[in-house]
Amino acid sequence: MTTPDQPQQPQPPRQDEGTMMLNAIGPRAGGPQPGAQPQPQAQPQPGTQPQPAAQQPQQAPAVPPQQQAQPQQQPAYAAAHPQAQFSGGGYVSPIPVRPTHLGHALASEWTKIKSVRSTVWTLSVMIVLVLGVGTLTGFGISASGTDLRGASPLGFGMFGMLLGLMCVITLGVLCVSSEYGTGMIRTTLTACPSRARVLAAKAIVFFLLSFVVTAVTTTLVALIETGLLSGQGGATPSGSEWFKATVGVSLYVAMLGLLALSVGALLRHSAGAITIMIGLVLLPLVLALFMMAESLQDLREFLFEYSIPSQLGVMYSNAVASSGPSGWDPLWIVTGLTAVVLGGAFVALHQRDV
Repeated sequence: MTTPDQPQQPQPPRQDEGTMMLNAIGPRAGGPQPGAQPQPQAQPQPGTQPQPAAQQPQQAPAVPPQQQAQPQQQPAYAAAHPQAQFSGGGYVSPIPVRPTHLGHALASEWTKIKSVRSTVWTLSVMIVLVLGVGTLTGFGISASGTDLRGASPLGFGMFGMLLGLMCVITLGVLCVSSEYGTGMIRTTLTACPSRARVLAAKAIVFFLLSFVVTAVTTTLVALIETGLLSGQGGATPSGSEWFKATVGVSLYVAMLGLLALSVGALLRHSAGAITIMIGLVLLPLVLALFMMAESLQDLREFLFEYSIPSQLGVMYSNAVASSGPSGWDPLWIVTGLTAVVLGGAFVALHQRDV
């Protein structure tokens, strides 16, 4: 029994069976459990300083893999190369990327034509033939004492140039057909997909090279023959005759070489193109020499007048036929023929595969 003077003690709350089982298992992670009593915080002792709570180490924020892969911009390099760019995609080369043009194709073709052995051999043989035959002709006429009877001594350079013309034709064909034979034309067209630009560059480089070499050679031959035959009763060449026998002949020969280049681009075969060009140069004159029938006289005269050796003689003022083209007509004829064939080569290069 309790007396009225004694205070009654509060009775703890009654727990059911489920709560008792949870308390026996233990507290759960993540928060207070039902029925758990809060733990009182420890009070600091008198005369002691409160200890700071242990701080959890802070973790660095995660960096995405894309940002980790980006290279760091170097301030020193950026200051030395202000044209360099550092974008979100990575490093950009400071070398400028420029669109290609005809000048790049010309530089490429010049590098190729001066590097191959065929250029050195063909032009060297041409120079030897033109200079050698021209000099030997001048020495032979001078030693024999033949009276030139007013003929220009410049015309005797035609014999050596007719032989040297074969070398220029051969080089013109090889400028195109050799790349088809070796398969390098695929590399050329990969580096420069514009096929018209490639063919134009080849034509320009070859024409200028053959013209310069021929002009220097014909000028030397003209000087040699004029010096050897000045006392043989020959006429003194005028300025127009000098220009025609040097610059005019060089343009004519270079244009024939460009015609050979066009034929090589059409056929893409070295032997076939060279054979056709040699036949074009020699066959009309040879056929005309064997046409003795009266019914073929008109055809015979036409072949004489328009054959390559006869037109080359016109450029030297020493024509084989008494009629036909005169003056600068042979140059205009071969220029028109070359333009037609070269245009066909441009069309064929665009329409067919390599």
